[in-house]
Amino acid sequence: MKNQRVAIITAASKGIGAACARRLASDGYKLVLMSRSDDLFSFCDQLNARPIMGSVENEKDLERLVNFTYEKYGRIDAVICNSGHAPKGSLLSLKDNDWQKGVDLLMMPIIRLARAIGPIMARQKNGSFVNISTFGAKEPSLNFPVSSVIRSAISSYCKLFASELGADNVRMNNILPGYINSYPADENTINSIPMLRQGSPEEVAELASFLISEKSAYITGQDFLIDGGLTKSI
Repeated sequence: MKNQRVAIITAASKGIGAACARRLASDGYKLVLMSRSDDLFSFCDQLNARPIMGSVENEKDLERLVNFTYEKYGRIDAVICNSGHAPKGSLLSLKDNDWQKGVDLLMMPIIRLARAIGPIMARQKNGSFVNISTFGAKEPSLNFPVSSVIRSAISSYCKLFASELGADNVRMNNILPGYINSYPADENTINSIPMLRQGSPEEVAELASFLISEKSAYITGQDFLIDGGLTKSI
C-alpha cells in the first residue's frame, strides 16, 4: 500500500461529491466515501470504494471515517470536504439555531478533519485538503447569508492551516463554485452569469483533482472561484 494514494470524500453520494469521487477513482485513488444516503453503497460498488455511513455534522462519524481509513490503508493523502446546504432566510429573521447549524454543517467538519488528519499528513510529509465552499465566501449574498458568513470564516481557517503545516508539505485550498447544475437555477440567475450557463459537478471535480495532485504542489491557502465569471470582486 506504500505507493497507493488514498483519499477521503464527504457528502460523496451525489452532486459535486460524487463527481469528485468518480474523478479520483479514474486518477487511481483508493477511496473512502461518507454520506448519509443509502445510495452510497451501490455507488461505492461502482468505484470499488469503501463506504462509511454518517453525517459531517457528527463528530463521532468523522472519527469513524478517519480511523477506518487509516487502519485500512495506513495513510491518507487527500481529503475533499464537501457538505450540504446551510439554512436560508432573510438576514434578520435567521435564528440562533440557523447560524449554529451553519457552523456545525460547514465549518466544524473541516476543523475536525484537519485536526485528525493534519498530523497524519505531517508525518507523511505530504497531503492535501480541498474544501468545497461557495462564491459567497468572496462576494457575500443576501440569498445565502449563513453560507456566505461561514464560508468566509473557512477562507480564514484555510490561510491559518496553510501557515501551520506548510513546512510539512501539507496543503489546504478551497474551491468556490458558483451555480452548479446539480440544482436548478432560474432564467434571471443564469442571465446574470457572464458565460450564460451553470457549471457542472464534473468541472468542479477537475479542479479538485488538480488541487490534490502534485501539479499544484506549490499552491496552498488559496480560494479558487469556478463560477463562470459571476463574481465581480477583485
